[in-house]
Amino acid sequence: MDHLESGSGCRHAAEALVFNERTTIGLDVHARSVRAAALDTSTGEVIEARLPPGSDAVARWVAGIAADHGPVAAAYEAGPTGFGLARQLTAVGVPVTVAAPSKLIRPAGDKVKTDARDALLLARLLRMDELVPVRVPSVAEEAARDLVRARDDARTDLLSARHRLSKLLLRRGIVYDGSVTWNRPHDAWLRRVRNDGLGEAGHGTLAAFDAAFDAVTMTLARRDRLDMQIAGLAADSEFTAVTNRLGCLRGISTLTGFALAVEIGDWDRFTGRTVASYLGLVPSEHSSGGSRSLGPITKTGNTHARRLLIEAAWHHKARYVAGKTMTDRWAKSTPGAAARGDAGNRRLHHRWQVLTAHKKKHTVANTAIARELAGWCWSLAVMD
Repeated sequence: MDHLESGSGCRHAAEALVFNERTTIGLDVHARSVRAAALDTSTGEVIEARLPPGSDAVARWVAGIAADHGPVAAAYEAGPTGFGLARQLTAVGVPVTVAAPSKLIRPAGDKVKTDARDALLLARLLRMDELVPVRVPSVAEEAARDLVRARDDARTDLLSARHRLSKLLLRRGIVYDGSVTWNRPHDAWLRRVRNDGLGEAGHGTLAAFDAAFDAVTMTLARRDRLDMQIAGLAADSEFTAVTNRLGCLRGISTLTGFALAVEIGDWDRFTGRTVASYLGLVPSEHSSGGSRSLGPITKTGNTHARRLLIEAAWHHKARYVAGKTMTDRWAKSTPGAAARGDAGNRRLHHRWQVLTAHKKKHTVANTAIARELAGWCWSLAVMD
């Protein structure tokens, strides 16, 4: 009975907090226009407007609604327009919910979709507390995240540029005979091929080779510049402590640890179990009645952080020895973090051995290791 009363009290407290505002506002935000709908929950009146783009115009309109219809709360969908509008409205005292588009509830029989209807739907769902919010990052977090994703773009561009160059040579029957590519010996070999091996290929092929080689060189330089900037922030910023603690685990270098720190941001909103769900590393499920069917991982949430954990998990397959690289990383953090990192490394390598002994497919086993690795990262990130 006490448990039921406690639950009921929490529910009523939540309702009082959510429905404290008289008017809810839904904003369908686009790059060149904003469609707004305000729902006065006392009178049932609906006020609609088409606004020019920009946070200032929206803030002025919201202020006018608040003056005429009492306290307001606003909501809009997360998207490419970013979080500037949420920050500006929050700064003037308007509660803002940035809704997760994938969690938006839409009537199955509603076959007409317009900006006006979307704005009104957001206002109604906000009134019913049926919106799943996404966390609005701070300005510093968003700036660091832009840097990390620019580096990821450089990595992808470099991979594509190298692929184009190597396949250009392959079409000519020219293959590097070394075991390691894209190092200094390979670079010297590429230059010899340009001078000697493509003499009869024609001016078009030579021009294509030069363009591809220049693309590789310039993209590599861009990636290295971004690496230096990330290393500087990782060494002296609000993310330094978390980055150093995450580095106590194998497979998580400074770049990876910093990227995880800025992509996830506030680790305290998760637990060791829910962080894997947020990253889409848990199995999908379709259960009904007495049947329970598990499928592949959901792949929801932050794709950048999920890829980093998948790549880091492969490092735990090899035999675990705490070498100089690992001990140097431990020295940057606290003894408690180093001890927990060592325990995590041993545990994850043991899990690899168990899954291998059960003849699990390596990609499936690695995903399972990445799921557990997410929990170890969380435990390190939330350490005081």
